[in-house]
Amino acid sequence: MPAANKNTVTEGFISPTKGPLSFDGLFANLISFISESPGEVYNLIIGTDSFLNTDTLFVSAIIIHRVGHGGRYYYKKMQRRKIDNLRQRIFYETALSIELAAVVSSKLNENGYKELGVEIHLDVGTNGDTKDIIKEVVGMVTGSGYAAVTKPSSYGASKVADRHSK
Repeated sequence: MPAANKNTVTEGFISPTKGPLSFDGLFANLISFISESPGEVYNLIIGTDSFLNTDTLFVSAIIIHRVGHGGRYYYKKMQRRKIDNLRQRIFYETALSIELAAVVSSKLNENGYKELGVEIHLDVGTNGDTKDIIKEVVGMVTGSGYAAVTKPSSYGASKVADRHSK
């Protein structure tokens, strides 16, 4: 599991509407959104994407989707050493998402939202360079107790996180 700095998973989030947020601020905002319409169906999605430059920029996103009625998202950026190998980069993206999902799930459980399941959106698909590692990363996610979603349905990684990775 990634552990470059202590507490990196819970630091440095940004909301496009609220600006910089602590993890507690993010969580309070997420719960407030759910509380506005408690009878609706919600999906909690976590996805990570990366951008290769002189270093590798990883962007993780947390999305709360009120099905049929929009949503909110939060993201954080993490610079890491350059990882040229696509396979290693995808595994690292997956590990970051699993680590973040564990923190979010724990906080949900502590606050009475255990029924809100977490989906992890992976930046892999049956076409392209990542098709050979789908089974492995999906296995990592499902083995960790989360639902795994791949392209073209994995908008948490391929759209939301990707938007902030360039």
